[in-house]
Formats: sequence, C-alpha cells, structure tokens
Amino acid sequence: MNRVSQAININDLRTLAKRRLPRMVFDYIDGGAEDELTLRQSVDRFADYGWQWNSLVDSSHIDTSTTVLGETIAQPFFISPTAASRLFHPRKGELAVAAAAQKAGIAYSVSTLGSQTLEDIAAVAPDVPKFIQLYVWKDRGIVREFMARAKAAGYTGCILTVDATVAGLRERDPRNGFSIPPRINAKTATQAMAKPGYLFDMFTSSSIGPANFESVDMGGRDVMAVINELFDPTMCWKDLEWFVNEWGGPFAVKGLSTAADARRAVDSGASAVWVSNHGGRQIDTSVPVIDLLPEIRAAVGTGVEIIADGGVRRGAHVLKLLARGANSVALGRAYLYGLAAGGEAGVTRALDILAADVRRGLSLLGVPNVADLDGTLLRLCRP
Repeated sequence: MNRVSQAININDLRTLAKRRLPRMVFDYIDGGAEDELTLRQSVDRFADYGWQWNSLVDSSHIDTSTTVLGETIAQPFFISPTAASRLFHPRKGELAVAAAAQKAGIAYSVSTLGSQTLEDIAAVAPDVPKFIQLYVWKDRGIVREFMARAKAAGYTGCILTVDATVAGLRERDPRNGFSIPPRINAKTATQAMAKPGYLFDMFTSSSIGPANFESVDMGGRDVMAVINELFDPTMCWKDLEWFVNEWGGPFAVKGLSTAADARRAVDSGASAVWVSNHGGRQIDTSVPVIDLLPEIRAAVGTGVEIIADGGVRRGAHVLKLLARGANSVALGRAYLYGLAAGGEAGVTRALDILAADVRRGLSLLGVPNVADLDGTLLRLCRP
C-alpha cells in the first residue's frame, strides 16, 4: 500500500506515515510520556465499552452535525491544535490541514507553536470555524498580541491548554536526538538519509519554527525545552479569568480531568471544558478520558459544552465519547498520520474515513441524529 487513497483505516495511514518520516519525526507524533501506558490505554479502553442498539429505526437521513465553541460543524469531530505541523509535511503543514478542514466543513484549531501564520491559515479555510490555542506564556504581552491578531483574522474561539506547565518526559525524543527544527548530526544523519523524499522536502522548504512568534529563538532545541523556559508554571485560577476576559468570546479550557476543576473553569467564565490527557504525552498512567466524562458532565450540567480527545482512531471511538457525555471530539494523531502520509490528501482521507465510520455507526445503532446519542446504548463490559 503506497497511496493514501487506498487507506482503509487510520492505522493504514499510520503505516504510510512511518514509511515517509525519519524515525525521530515519526516518534514525535507517535510517542508518549514515560512508559507510554496512557498512550496505549487511551486507545484500548474504547474496547471495554460495548454497544447495544435500537432496532427498526428509519435511518434514511443521518445528521452528523454538532456545535463546538458556539459554531456549527458538519461532523462531531474537528481538528485539535498540534505544534509545528510542517515537521510532518515540510512544504505546507498547517495549510494542508486547514484546507482539508475547509473541504470537510469542520473547525480548525491552530497551535500556539504552529509553523504557519494565523493569517495564512485563515486564508485557506475561510468558511469554517477557526480557533486559537494558547499556552500560559510568562510574557502576557505576547498573549495579548496573539489574541488581537487572531480576532483580526476571523478566529472566533480561544482554547487555553492547562496541562503543560512543564514538559512531560517523552523518552523517544532524547533517544532520537529530536529537535525543532530537526538537526542533522551524527545521531540523526542515518535516520534522515533513510528517508530521502522527506529530506529533500526539508532542504527545499523554509526553516521550520514558531511562525507566529518569529522573535522566539528555538536554537535547535526540543519544543519541550522551549515550553519549560517560556511558559509560566505559576498560573492559577485567578489568571484564567484574565485570559477569559481578555479574549471576550467563546473560550475552552483544555486539559481538565476532574469534575471539580471542570466546574471551577465554568465558574471562572469558560464556555466549554475540554477533557484531555494530552494524547498520553504529559502524565503517564492517567485515567482514560472515556471514563471521566460522566462525572464531569454531571458537574457542569447539560448546558455547558464538553470537548473530549484521546486515543481516537475510529469513528466508533468518536461516538463512544459522545455517548459518555461529550458534545464534540477533537482529533490529533488521527489526522497527523494522514498529513505525514500524504499532505492535504492524507488529511482528507483521514477525515473521510472517520466521517464514514460515524455515519455508518449511527445507522447501525438506530440513532439517526448524533445529538440523540447517549449512554443508554453503551455498556461497560470490562471494569
């Protein structure tokens, strides 16, 4: 299999991505923190929840649309912010992802550490909702300027990530000698030379870095080193209110895992809570998101939007997170594998696979409208 159009599932795209990328770059997508237990369990835990279904339901019309940060999207999933996407597709990166989101009619979230500018991303996805993601920079002036630029470019929602005050221990990266941008040295040369197509794209494209913060000197460091140096580990709940007020619009807090914190985020002005374990890249052995959702839904009530992510590789995973209490699901690795495998076409293939899965799943479950999906059709088979 050497074409993204032949990919049947997300794992096929992962295989293609692994063939395309040097090991250090593939492992940056694929890896997690410490023993990578959370990374694996986030995927495996979905299998512990089994479906029941409604029979003899007219499923001639399936509605997969939902709302995220006040905006309607065509699917119950959207693009999660991921740093430096040009690492995985040096020529276009985020622009390829945004173009695919435009075609699919789903929202796109740009990372603080994106490798294309806010304005360029907005230009290729003018008709879909766009959000910015923030970390807690020590310099609030940088944050204020970033917000102002986003508003001017048509971004309507803001996401604050709160589970990365320090970097998780992602052991694959130092073993591989990984940095952003990648450096070719004695440790990485063999990896790079084994993937000449990727190497050609790297050398014939502009340097990869934080495009929205050109004054930030990456200095050949791992992005986690930059996080440890520039992000503020002292932030508390009072600071969250500053971010909410400064943005003045739909606002999500990303990286929450307890009912108490979800309630407090809402009380501090957030319009959405985002339940996430950062793709298993921060705290290892964390509780799978699918297990957390009911208690967080109970804490915030039915009127607060819940976004969830973690381990999604199939449309059935999206549906299970929705059934457990989420309003929408954010995609990370699922689309990054597609991006690495084939640029915009690869992302489009990933989104098409998941959209077909979701549509088929709703029909088989006898739930024609995704908004009607709830936990009554889901049973925990293995504690």
